[in-house]
Amino acid sequence: MTAISRRSVVATGLGAALAGCADTSISVARPASTSSASATSALGEGALKPLDLSVGNLTRMTVCTRPFRPAGPRLETETIAGKTVIHNYGHGGSGWSLAWGYADEVRIRLAAFQPKSVSVLGAGAMGLTTAIALAETGAKVTIIARDLPMESRSAYATGVWSPSSRIGLKSAVEEAFPALWASLARKSYARHLQYVGRAGHPVEFTPRFYLRTKAPEPMLSPEPESGNDFLHLDRMIRDLTPPWAEIETHPFPNEAGVRSGMVMTFNIAEYTRQLTDDFLAMGGRIERGEIASLEDLAQLPGDVAVNCSGFDAKVLAGDSTLIPVRGQISWMPAQTDRLYGIIHRNVTALSRRDGVIIQETGGTDYYGLGDDSVAASREEFLSAQAKVAPMFDWQ
Repeated sequence: MTAISRRSVVATGLGAALAGCADTSISVARPASTSSASATSALGEGALKPLDLSVGNLTRMTVCTRPFRPAGPRLETETIAGKTVIHNYGHGGSGWSLAWGYADEVRIRLAAFQPKSVSVLGAGAMGLTTAIALAETGAKVTIIARDLPMESRSAYATGVWSPSSRIGLKSAVEEAFPALWASLARKSYARHLQYVGRAGHPVEFTPRFYLRTKAPEPMLSPEPESGNDFLHLDRMIRDLTPPWAEIETHPFPNEAGVRSGMVMTFNIAEYTRQLTDDFLAMGGRIERGEIASLEDLAQLPGDVAVNCSGFDAKVLAGDSTLIPVRGQISWMPAQTDRLYGIIHRNVTALSRRDGVIIQETGGTDYYGLGDDSVAASREEFLSAQAKVAPMFDWQ
């Protein structure tokens, strides 16, 4: 394994081609005190600029498999070949949102061991935040990763606060899980707020608009006859985020009403760079390396090892409960003079500082569940684009 310096990570790691997910290039051309009313009053007709979602603007499509675990994320300590190992993986579609809360929980669990050196496996959202949380204790921390930060699956997430997204099944989680989840979500939200207002805008609040339709949009994946078993816990932390409200003044050619609110949004390219810089500035190291088994993990340098390998834990840790959830994002060049997003006909169109994304959600948590394909689908992009592009047909 080769140690990677700060300069080489920034120069090559954050700009490298995607390794963990498929990347298809197309040769074409609130703060809590912010009320929904104040957030949307300035967004009436004439205040917003329409997003340009022309098919010709497509630059690439990325496909990732999110690591869903029916019993909820694995946060567990075990001893392997005499070494203490903590597992921290399986966060479904909630990885970025919950990363800091779970990182702090790892820190708390390791406090009794007082490790002077730690190896962290994985350089995605979980790996980076866990490494920083442990480095803050004074420990010498090394990240071991096959994929550098901007090569990881985390680099191709939707980039919104979604702490309850595919976090577990009601029939599979333990009784105490909702309370733990709420505690860690609150910790994570508070830490994300520390990045609001920083240079580069790694985290910011941007408007979101939910555009209704008169007829329900068909779900693209069937739900079990027994009903939707996915756990939805957002109501437990509803006080954290700015409320949504109906708005009457808006420019969208919508037929059935519009709700709007401010949503925490992650500029993932900049946030990843900031976290990487923060970690390296604390004396952390990143090494590119392949770990094939838990026995290999136990042989890594350091008093303790933390497994933040995401979906790779299915093989690495032999966790047969991990289920892939396929998610495709279609990317267009950034339109930073119009930072907002819409949700319409089960499609998200979101303008972030690092690009405009279009994503089909299928209308159900079961969309993409169990699908480990990483091949990009132009048909999926064209179908999603056709649903949302007409909502910007105004001047």
